[in-house]
Amino acid sequence: MNILMPQLGETVEEGTVSAWHKKVGEEVKQDEVLLDVETDKVATEIPAPVAGILTQVLVEEGETVVVGTVLAVIGDSTGATEDLGSLPETTDDNVLDPSRVVAEKDAELKTEVQEKAIPREKTRVSGELLSPVVRRLIKDHKIDTKQIAGSGRNGRVTRKDVLAFVAAGGLEIQSGLDQGTPQLTDSDSNRIPFDRIRRVTAEHMVRSKATSPHVLQTMEVDFSYVDHARLEAKDNWKKENGFSLTYLPFVGRAVCLAIKEFPRVNSSVEGDALVVHDLINLAIAVDLNFEGLVAPVIRDAGDQTVSSLAHAFHDVSQRAKESLLNADDFSGGTYTLSNPGSFGMFFTAPIINQPQVAILSIDGVKKRPVVVDGPSGDGIAIRPVGVLAQSFDHRAFDGAYSAAFLSKIRMILESTDWSKQL
Repeated sequence: MNILMPQLGETVEEGTVSAWHKKVGEEVKQDEVLLDVETDKVATEIPAPVAGILTQVLVEEGETVVVGTVLAVIGDSTGATEDLGSLPETTDDNVLDPSRVVAEKDAELKTEVQEKAIPREKTRVSGELLSPVVRRLIKDHKIDTKQIAGSGRNGRVTRKDVLAFVAAGGLEIQSGLDQGTPQLTDSDSNRIPFDRIRRVTAEHMVRSKATSPHVLQTMEVDFSYVDHARLEAKDNWKKENGFSLTYLPFVGRAVCLAIKEFPRVNSSVEGDALVVHDLINLAIAVDLNFEGLVAPVIRDAGDQTVSSLAHAFHDVSQRAKESLLNADDFSGGTYTLSNPGSFGMFFTAPIINQPQVAILSIDGVKKRPVVVDGPSGDGIAIRPVGVLAQSFDHRAFDGAYSAAFLSKIRMILESTDWSKQL
């Protein structure tokens, strides 16, 4: 059976084979992880659709091919692959060798795969072409590839090599070390290799810091009106919906309303221009039980209610933790919310989710003494106060614009009768 490059989303046209979990000749069980595939939007494990023997691997690790390309072939337990069709009639003087037919079909299949491969720039290190992901990292960080010793197959420079090179401050990494990473551990240390989600996250974070001039602004918010609505609806909400009503959907609604007045926050930088998006597609950072972080997208969130946003956030969070998201769930985000408040954080400086230009961290809401205006003058009151922290790309707009946007969010949160919004 031919194993094809899958369609990992409606807008995805190609994928990169990042790792094979089986070698040619090894037995494969149905639904066992066969390989890892990465796109610009998602990394995923591809299971074997049938049981059998892996008879051919036609696309090597690091190669990028279009959707539908044959990646490998799984034969039955005897190693047979597919019906070769009826053989031509033979004579005693011209006996057709079946093994030659198989070899010719293999050659035709490999030629077809090569024709579908994505053209690459003629950048070579140790005689090997660089993958698109590696080329992008090298371009972003303006790295001379001659300084990096590749740890991949045949000396290929891998993404790990580039990220390790950047993390080391641009110092040349000598070959022979574990996966090109500087040896900073001793015999008593426990070295934990990055899994695919951690590798993708590391690449995105390094690229974001190299791409966007990050600026952080924070603002305290009185969540009294939000708390009143949450506590009033708490019991019935949990009973009817099966999950708790958090601060997140309230902040999400306030963000959407504020963006309509400050649309440049909902944009991306393309070359020397700022592209302001009509739709507000909120991405939400989801922790995968401390094993990684993903940011699925709630499309067209601009006109959704607090209730609908709460259901949408809960849905994508659950599907993310159950590995049920696909590439389309991660595409099209225009603004991101991060919610570490459940851990009691005071404020967090989040990293921008490229190609967006801003991200908001919703940190812990705690009861604090605050100065309030009263009929008799200033007084002290206990209020639920939290910090909103926004990192933004200074290329897109300036601090005054960001501050006005945050001030608008605060005004909405502190003055809206949220009980009528559920």
